[in-house]
Amino acid sequence: MDLLYACRHQHALRTAALLRRGRPADKELQVAGLVHDIGELLCPGDEILRAERAAEAVRSLLGERVFHLVRSRGPAADDDLLRLRLADEEGRTAGFDAGALEDWRTVLDLVAARNSRLGAVD
Repeated sequence: MDLLYACRHQHALRTAALLRRGRPADKELQVAGLVHDIGELLCPGDEILRAERAAEAVRSLLGERVFHLVRSRGPAADDDLLRLRLADEEGRTAGFDAGALEDWRTVLDLVAARNSRLGAVD
């Protein structure tokens, strides 16, 4: 794993962990923190498309709320967007061990399952 990827990976884990500390019941917000920067991997060097591509990449699996939070526009509550942005910034400089991606499997499964049930109703 190259150093840049490792730094991005740890940043995503720290952002999600910070959101879990602040809003332990809000699994969608935590997951948004975990995946919000995947646009950097999908569109390296293209800041304009980054958020849009990241949001579209997670939409079908993780749902509309995570989509809007990652996209940073639309009907996501302003408070949620602010929390995500603050955790994103703090996650860049925080120096704690946020665990491993596998630690988030249950949360990801819960959000994906909830989205699947909601999608089946629509």
